[in-house]
Amino acid sequence: MSLKDQITEDMKTAMRAKDSERLGAIRLLQAAIKQKEVDERIVLDDAAIVAIVDKLIKQRKDSITAFEGAGRQDLADKEKSEIAVLQAYLPERMSAEETLAAVKAIVAELGATGPGDMGKVMGVVKTRLAGKADMGQVSAAVKAALAG
Repeated sequence: MSLKDQITEDMKTAMRAKDSERLGAIRLLQAAIKQKEVDERIVLDDAAIVAIVDKLIKQRKDSITAFEGAGRQDLADKEKSEIAVLQAYLPERMSAEETLAAVKAIVAELGATGPGDMGKVMGVVKTRLAGKADMGQVSAAVKAALAG
């Protein structure tokens, strides 16, 4: 079953269970998927859907920071519950050590030497590790690999 079909099934299950919080988060995800498909006139594959889920989670994390800074814990908690629902659609993440090893292998493969090669390395790393690793961790690993 594709990720898109899984999301639709989960939405139906949440509707039947009258789980409004879960249903709301899944509907937000479906709306983002549909928006991307309509804007670009394409049908998204699982990798593109994972990228959308990643983006939505990052938005939620930014919102949590803003809400907690403004003393709105109720809204921050709502965002946290949405993150919990969205993370179910992400594949297993690589550990920090695995990410660093993968980045070092790519740096060696490209023959990159210094910080000037960061753009070239990040381009390859993003395509290979998209959805598998946290991009914040990846960026730090690339900087470390090129500095050392």
